[in-house]
Amino acid sequence: MNTLFSGVAHETIFMKDSNKNKKDKKKSGSQTESQLLKEAVMQLVKAEPAKQFSFKKIAKQLSVRKQRTKSELSAVLDHLAVSGKLDKLKDGQYRLSNGKRKNANDEFIGIVDHVNPTFAYIVLEDQDDIRISSDKLNGAIDGDKVKIALHYNRRGKKDAKVMEILERKTHEFVGHIEISKHFAFVVPANRKVYEDIYVSPADFNGANHMDKVVVEVKVWSKKDNSPVGVVKQVLGKAGENETEIHAIMFEFGLPFEFPKRVEEEADKISEKITNKEIAKRKDLREVTTFTIDPEDAKDFDDALSIKKLDGDLWQIGIHIADVTHYVDTKSELEKEAYKRGTSVYLVDRTIPMLPERLSNGLCSLRPKEEKLTFSAIFTLDENAHVKDEGFGRTLIYSDRRFTYEEAQEAIETKQGDFAEELAVLNNLAKKLKTQRFEKGAIAFESVELKFKLDEAGKPLGLFPKIRKDAHKLVEEFMLLANKHVAEFVQRKKDGKHKNTMVYRVHEDPDQEKILKLSEFVSRFGYKISLSKDKLSNSLNKLSEAVEGTAEQNIIQSQAIRTMSKARYTTDEIGHYGLAFKHYSHFTSPIRRYPDMMAHRLLQHYLDGDPSPEKAPYEEKCKHASEREKVAVDAERASIKYKQVEFMQQYLHKELEGVVSGITEWGIYVEMDETKCEGMVRLADIQDDFYYLDEAKQQIVGKRYGDTFKIGDKVRVIVQGTNLEKRTIDLKMV
Repeated sequence: MNTLFSGVAHETIFMKDSNKNKKDKKKSGSQTESQLLKEAVMQLVKAEPAKQFSFKKIAKQLSVRKQRTKSELSAVLDHLAVSGKLDKLKDGQYRLSNGKRKNANDEFIGIVDHVNPTFAYIVLEDQDDIRISSDKLNGAIDGDKVKIALHYNRRGKKDAKVMEILERKTHEFVGHIEISKHFAFVVPANRKVYEDIYVSPADFNGANHMDKVVVEVKVWSKKDNSPVGVVKQVLGKAGENETEIHAIMFEFGLPFEFPKRVEEEADKISEKITNKEIAKRKDLREVTTFTIDPEDAKDFDDALSIKKLDGDLWQIGIHIADVTHYVDTKSELEKEAYKRGTSVYLVDRTIPMLPERLSNGLCSLRPKEEKLTFSAIFTLDENAHVKDEGFGRTLIYSDRRFTYEEAQEAIETKQGDFAEELAVLNNLAKKLKTQRFEKGAIAFESVELKFKLDEAGKPLGLFPKIRKDAHKLVEEFMLLANKHVAEFVQRKKDGKHKNTMVYRVHEDPDQEKILKLSEFVSRFGYKISLSKDKLSNSLNKLSEAVEGTAEQNIIQSQAIRTMSKARYTTDEIGHYGLAFKHYSHFTSPIRRYPDMMAHRLLQHYLDGDPSPEKAPYEEKCKHASEREKVAVDAERASIKYKQVEFMQQYLHKELEGVVSGITEWGIYVEMDETKCEGMVRLADIQDDFYYLDEAKQQIVGKRYGDTFKIGDKVRVIVQGTNLEKRTIDLKMV
């Protein structure tokens, strides 16, 4: 073990200082300790300049065990990173600097994440985020691209300041307008924008007091002045469903309709399937085929077929709408699909990637209609082992459209249309799932909420979605197709080089995050293995153990947050959560642009053509990942809005809940009865002065020492709801 800085050496330093006065002793000891640590760290990383080190690894290598010395080590690493001697990477690991940064007064370019009124973070591309005081933002707001200067002040603390605003994220904001006699202010709905926008009477443009509006900033704020704007659009009265949903759509830049040229192009596509086209395809119209989808689904982009072969073999087909047959790469439809990247599913509506003519018509695998499809066809034995596979363009005829509920009933009762076929598919799906989990797949899933809405969009009920065998059956066969499409392309090579493909990847979890999760679940009496080889199995056992318990949702949520975010790329990184070395998205081209890319690439290789350049596809993958994030954030915003609206009926009522998050300004609580989350402001807890202890990840009362941690059971009163800010204010009982 490397003992460049041992515990013994540390103690010796302070023994040598014992004859000095207290002030000098403290000062000298601290400086010596810090200097020793710096030298030891630099010696360690220089020995292996290409290696990445976590804080835990460095502390272990240097035999740093005491908490006080660990705190000093953390400060030393911070200083070495800012001074340019170490690079601090996005995942929190360190390595020897590549020499690009030469001094402590460095400049960085990043994106503002304005988390609360007092401070923000500057999010950097490949390094740790930098905290900055709000008064040093120099007029920058959340989402802006900025250049900052970073240096150490006289006390040795990092100090950052925005030097230049390179690019505004937006000039337009949604908010409600508050009109006075001679002027008005628009209060932005975005919780991360803390400045109101001044509007003169000449620029109201028909807005009335408390209307929800879109305002365009014409003059940005300087010093203490507010930004000056003009009302561009009146969305309606704040608090009304249509107004608030439109506000969410505008906030996330979601389109309200398709451009006319795109609709016109879609309308011109013929729905006739010619004999010439049929001759190019494998004709599967005589094979038993059906779809299984949600009750309210309008676009059916996947179907399953089943055919008994000799012996114990089954031919299972996964048939996907052949969207790229209808969408030419140079068409307006293509440009719009790429721009949107994905369909977006808000609580009360869908914002489709493709016009209804395609999504609900030409490409929807509706029952009793012949449809063009792109298929993955497998020969499976009775143990769900793949004996043969094939991919290509096909023609199908769907015999039946099942809802999940109808398919589930047929599975459970063994009666009704295609009950025998559904039973076989369900049996094979369960075996496929067993195979996945034997190889390390992880079972954690977040709880999805479903609203029952009236005609005006008002929530009448709120309940979790329950996934049964019918849901899992479809999922397993879609996973099978996605996996084998990726593996097929990976096996085919263009000379010595692997073919370009669009992959859906999911990196291994960060070890430090796993350590924190382990500490968290231990509070509830659970354990997880920290060994990489045993982690997935350990997480699955945890998932089984918490099922049906009061802490299930909070533990599963924490586990999911520990995992990396899945994304699209042309790099073969693999999918940790599914335990697949190769995985693509092939099964939903109606609603996901990456699936359209996968279809085209697969056909390209089936035709025997050479691999295209990787770079353009990587750029498209990055764009698709960004659009997916926007869609997820918008969907969450619409859910949060409906949760807040639903919680209005609980005003002033007392509810039980679980602490789901802590920050320096408040305690987040998820209420057991509704699964909605609200916040208790620390300033509103009157029995003590509470603060965040980051090291121990808890809220602590300064006088009496009472604590609040994530997972603690509490009782709260619903004190208020704010539809515009989409917040629920709670009071601790």
